[in-house]
Amino acid sequence: MEVTRYSAMAPRGGKKRLGKKHRQASTRPKMGRSAPRATATTGAIAPKKRKELAAKKAEAAKKARTPTRSPEFEHRRTIATDHEFAKEKQDFRAEQEDRHLLRGGAGSAHEERDWKEAEKLAGALTLADAPHTDEDAPLVAICGRPNVGKSTLFNRLTETRRSIVGDEPGITRDRIYGEVEWSGRTVRLVDTGGVVPDDEALIPAEIFRQAKVGLEEADAIIMVVDGRTELAAPDVELARLLLRGGKPIFLAVNKMDSAEMFAAAENFRRLGFRNVVPISAEHGNGIGDLLDDVWAVLPPEVVAGEPKENQEGIEEEFEEDMDGGGDPLPGPPEPVDEEATPGRRLRSHGEHVSRETKIAIIGRPNVGKSTLLNALTGTDRAIVSPIAGTTRDAVDEVVERDGHRFRFIDTAGIRRKGKTKLMAEKLSVIMSRKHLEAADVALLVIDAHEGVAAADANIGGYAHESGRSVIIVVNKWDLMTTARTDGKPPADKKIYEEQLRHTMKFLDYAPIIFVSASEGKNVDEVFKKVELVARERRKRVSTGAMNRFLDKIDFQRASVPMKKRVKIYYMTQAAVAPPTFVLFTDRDVKLHFSYERFLANEIRGTFRFIGSPIWFKVKARNKKGKE
Repeated sequence: MEVTRYSAMAPRGGKKRLGKKHRQASTRPKMGRSAPRATATTGAIAPKKRKELAAKKAEAAKKARTPTRSPEFEHRRTIATDHEFAKEKQDFRAEQEDRHLLRGGAGSAHEERDWKEAEKLAGALTLADAPHTDEDAPLVAICGRPNVGKSTLFNRLTETRRSIVGDEPGITRDRIYGEVEWSGRTVRLVDTGGVVPDDEALIPAEIFRQAKVGLEEADAIIMVVDGRTELAAPDVELARLLLRGGKPIFLAVNKMDSAEMFAAAENFRRLGFRNVVPISAEHGNGIGDLLDDVWAVLPPEVVAGEPKENQEGIEEEFEEDMDGGGDPLPGPPEPVDEEATPGRRLRSHGEHVSRETKIAIIGRPNVGKSTLLNALTGTDRAIVSPIAGTTRDAVDEVVERDGHRFRFIDTAGIRRKGKTKLMAEKLSVIMSRKHLEAADVALLVIDAHEGVAAADANIGGYAHESGRSVIIVVNKWDLMTTARTDGKPPADKKIYEEQLRHTMKFLDYAPIIFVSASEGKNVDEVFKKVELVARERRKRVSTGAMNRFLDKIDFQRASVPMKKRVKIYYMTQAAVAPPTFVLFTDRDVKLHFSYERFLANEIRGTFRFIGSPIWFKVKARNKKGKE
């Protein structure tokens, strides 16, 4: 019998055995009973998708080989710490919770309703601004224990919504100044935080210290008590402290909403005060009687002398007459030097140089904003504590240096919506953004020890989108160098700056300053940078210079798709603060983001504009003819 050569390899049943790629499912090896295949082979995918799968695998392998950290982070790790990795995980979880709320998870409707209510309340609040009265004017202080209506009375007297008002006790912590006009006289008014003299906790003790500063410099004091409740121990203790000072004191029994309740105010005379006035700060009852009594004991008003002739005002009137087309005034004064008078108004260019520069100190909670304010002003103006969210109301202070006037505004820490629970905290976050939008320069404070977080980039994005000039202040740099306790070598400033630039690429125009606010190191550099950035923010380039600059640009180097490119005929600067340029093009389209970035980099290379974002507006040249 003749035997076939390959008979031993023939499958049972006479069926032809297929190749490995085309093997039937019944002949595939299985691990256990009805176990699925671990991974899909190339043969299990359609031939048209094999190329796509191979490309994905190659991309994943390349991504796995590419380092995600800088060499400083990977090898020496002098900047990042183990605490940072734990914080990144915590921030990631919090971000997932925020996304869950936005998608309509549990509690999202309640959170959204609270934020809308907070925005409505914040719309009625007034931004921080210094009183226009003289610093030598009399000062009246408002004090009392927490949640008796001091901030409500302050807002009523100043006719503003400067202080945050809420049902939560202890909202006001720092001193807040305003002005009140009554009987033809204007005086200064200060609102202090709720005083609990016997409380040894850190925050109440700091509030008491801040209140004592306001009480010591006041000419008259208004102590506020809650007329609907019984006298508490903090009321009695505070009354004893005030009586020892020997200053005129007025007891305002608040929350007396009707005249029938006024008689109950006599029960509070046992505190030892002669002047007891029932009032309702919310409805305005008894406010006039209180002001009449306070005004009667203030020091007499000093009549100022004749004001000197304002040379700057004469020049402005001369410029107005010239712009109006009329005859110029005979014998105009000599032109005033722009650098010598920073408050000059350049009407011919539509440019206004502010008499003072507003600087908003922004950042996450507990990065050292209040400490930086105290270091810049040389005072203990703001409460400083290691507890995150200490600052509630914005604290502003004016510093005059080398003929320049700087107003620093310490804002509350901006945090995620998911981490903000109390209504006062929500109001603080919203008001921080409002103060940022009203400022000229933003000091973005970053904790050097914790590194750059996603929240830092978000806050920097707020400043960038609002058109504020930005200075990045890396605080607590001593913890990375001289005061380092982890045994690692001091951090390299250059490498740290490279990592920061990589994380915040959209703020590549912002200068970076490394400071230690607690020790006062390199704080003077902040004044120099603020002055430089404010001057660059208000700089104007003539149309002729811009067109000569435009002729030298090689637009072929711009990495922009051909269908997104436009032809620029000429360009002019339309506004300052921030610098805004109008491009007259052949098409009325929005510029591609890479095209804007290319133009902004070219402009900065020639005209600088340090620390200020650059805005562009496109206007088609033939659009006017069509209209």
